[in-house]
Amino acid sequence: MSHLDLVEIKELISNRKAKEIYERICRQATVSKTDLLDQSGMTVSTLTRLLDELTSQGLILESGFGVSTGGRRPILYEKNPKFAYVWGLEISRTLSKLVLVDLGMNKIDSRIWEMTPEMTPDALITLIVSEAERMLTEHKLDKSLILGLGIGAVGPVDRLAGVILEPSYFLANGWKNVEVCRILSDRLGVPALLDNGANTAILAESWIQRSQSFKHLLYIHAGIGVRSSMVSEGKVLYGAVDMEGSIGQMIIQTDGVPHRDASGNYGALESYASLYAIEKAARSALKKGRATVLTHFVESPEQLKYVHVLEALKKNDPLVVEIITEAATYFGIGLANLLNMLHPEKVILGGPLLAGGDLFFQTATQVAIRKTYYYPSYQVVFSKGQLGEEALAMGAAVMVMNQLVKY
Repeated sequence: MSHLDLVEIKELISNRKAKEIYERICRQATVSKTDLLDQSGMTVSTLTRLLDELTSQGLILESGFGVSTGGRRPILYEKNPKFAYVWGLEISRTLSKLVLVDLGMNKIDSRIWEMTPEMTPDALITLIVSEAERMLTEHKLDKSLILGLGIGAVGPVDRLAGVILEPSYFLANGWKNVEVCRILSDRLGVPALLDNGANTAILAESWIQRSQSFKHLLYIHAGIGVRSSMVSEGKVLYGAVDMEGSIGQMIIQTDGVPHRDASGNYGALESYASLYAIEKAARSALKKGRATVLTHFVESPEQLKYVHVLEALKKNDPLVVEIITEAATYFGIGLANLLNMLHPEKVILGGPLLAGGDLFFQTATQVAIRKTYYYPSYQVVFSKGQLGEEALAMGAAVMVMNQLVKY
């Protein structure tokens, strides 16, 4: 396979019917020809021709025989994970991550960078290119085997132009109107795709759950800000503009606290349920002289960070339990608003606030359920993301992989 562009990736599978069969095989660990006949409604001759084409290209593999139902045992097929490899890149405010995966989403290698005040776009891109080249060398992979690079970044982004627009709260300067796809594609010699991190995360989580019957998935990432995305019938839902951070501006109290940005809403959700909000509440409590083990971790309230809050939470510190419970309650109110508007079948919650223990998750989901209209006739499933902090980068790789079945 030679170096490809995005159009050529879409053309690797010749026609719609072949793409349909490949996608059906991808959604199942292994599948028999008999089952594919039932699922697709194609004739035996058409299906046989398509399977032969996909097998000869190396996109799928024959993987043994299924159980006989009276005649010959049916041939089983599966995706060939080694047909190609993909880089997935996360660019977030606190860290950035590069992963190398095969088409089975098996992680081959990864690297994480802390987003310090020195981590400008130029600095990060230089590190990414160097690390990507190291991965190829170390794993003895020719660059022609790389399908492309997917990027999940803090929004807002222009995904069609491949540009990171004007994200907030980066510690380093320069993160404005960054043509990240063009730059990395030129430097690495592979096609690059961009979307906001919430959208790539839900792609990863929905890929992990591809064999389940959920058609409408909502993903919410709670960290420095609050970000959301939704998949319906396997497709990410998009608005007229990048919506990644809009949930954080949901108004919880019309006369509430001012947003940390002058352009933000008073009483916005992320002013009550975010790393910033929790740190602010904990610092305020320390200044008031509240009894807490937090006093053992920092010399002054201004030094307090979320990591200290987590340490105190592990010790069941009453003050920290109170702060986390209050933040989770507000988050649950925002979540209920989304449930009442969107009615997803499943909600996946990710990000640092959810990774810090069960208190935030349990409190938020219980509040949301109590405030959800149509409950209990409307039942929603809540879960923490199965991929955790890997979701954004892995989903960026899924975004490239999905180009194989695009028309």
